[in-house]
Amino acid sequence: MDIDRRSLRTCLGHFATGVTVVTCEVGGAPHGATVNAFTAVSLDPALVLVSLHRESTAGRHLGGRPFTVNVLREDQDALARHFAGHRTTAPPPRWTRSAAGLAPRLADALATVECSPWAEYDGGDHVLFLGRVEAFDHRGGGRPLVFYRGEFPRLAPLPALATGDSAH
Repeated sequence: MDIDRRSLRTCLGHFATGVTVVTCEVGGAPHGATVNAFTAVSLDPALVLVSLHRESTAGRHLGGRPFTVNVLREDQDALARHFAGHRTTAPPPRWTRSAAGLAPRLADALATVECSPWAEYDGGDHVLFLGRVEAFDHRGGGRPLVFYRGEFPRLAPLPALATGDSAH
């Protein structure tokens, strides 16, 4: 059975995802790519997975290198577009050094997960990169950037927590 790629992409676009920028260092310079194919894999050992198109610059650079997954905040859609290769009027990204000595991080990400390379797998036109989590950080008070059907919609406000007993 032949699958129409455009129709499949439209169908898969109905699954809302978070938005990350995966960063690494090549030749002493930081590089990044917008990625929404990111997931936790294991807590013991601590592993995460990112999927990159094998012909992309990031897909060619990431192999065997430490990488950082930067979870973007809801106000960072211009940054997501920048690392997806779109022209934006956003200021250039602000980088910070990894405290763990791994890949560079984006300064204002909602969360960061710093990884050493663990394994790579063939994923058709993509490569699946597993990273061992070496360090992580998250900043409270922010909301994630969400990608749904080709857009960055805002999440609805969280309802105020009721006072009194709560079930756990």
